[in-house]
Amino acid sequence: MSDVISTGNGTFAPRPGAAPLSRMIRAQAALETRMLLRNGEQLLLTVVIPTLLLVLFSAVDIVDTGEGKAVDFLAPGVLALAVMSTAFTGQAIATGFERRYGVLKRLGASPLPRWALMTAKTCSVLVTEVLQIVLLTVIAFALGWSPQGNPFAVLLLLVLGTAAFSGLGLLMAGTLKAEVTLAAANLVFLLLLVGGGVIVPMEKFPGGVRAALELLPISALSDGLRDVLQHGAGMPWGDLGILAVWAVLGLGAAAKLFRWE
Repeated sequence: MSDVISTGNGTFAPRPGAAPLSRMIRAQAALETRMLLRNGEQLLLTVVIPTLLLVLFSAVDIVDTGEGKAVDFLAPGVLALAVMSTAFTGQAIATGFERRYGVLKRLGASPLPRWALMTAKTCSVLVTEVLQIVLLTVIAFALGWSPQGNPFAVLLLLVLGTAAFSGLGLLMAGTLKAEVTLAAANLVFLLLLVGGGVIVPMEKFPGGVRAALELLPISALSDGLRDVLQHGAGMPWGDLGILAVWAVLGLGAAAKLFRWE
């Protein structure tokens, strides 16, 4: 919004010009967050599914999660799933349809720079993830979760995981048609839910398959969080390295190949 200045005679008139960049980013981020929280399909992905999986698999002995309480194994994996659902699946679908309907093109022609628009989207993702993590953590504690380990390592894993999935989501949304993005993002979500170490332990997969799956960002994030929160490990450098590589590749490719129209 334009600022208002005094004309000197007791009246006020608008001063033409764009609002400060920081204010525009905050306003766009708030709008993106409200739109996300009002979208029933996005809430299903970001809140309902992770919550149901955590409660169901913690209460019912469906999958052998090894020694200890099931929730101690499941909670880190569900936190990783929450990050993927917001930063990758939800963002890819929403951005893909915004591109299809010309929303991104119009916003790109506004005073808000394109990089600032992507920054606002990232801030919206982070706000949503904080809400998800708080909710899932409260539920996990109610189910008897006993986390341990270094909070800084957990934070670093979540940040790098968000960067990796955001890059991949924007790459998909900026290069594929919206309908293809919708189908592909949901398919990837389901495949990684099963094969990414979220619910099913990686030890259940054959050696060769397991070695390949462990290189995926969801596997690195879930395994890293589990090592820290369940086993009290130090900094999981191997998992952090995998996430960093995915983040660099995904964000770099998205920046180079993203099409606004």
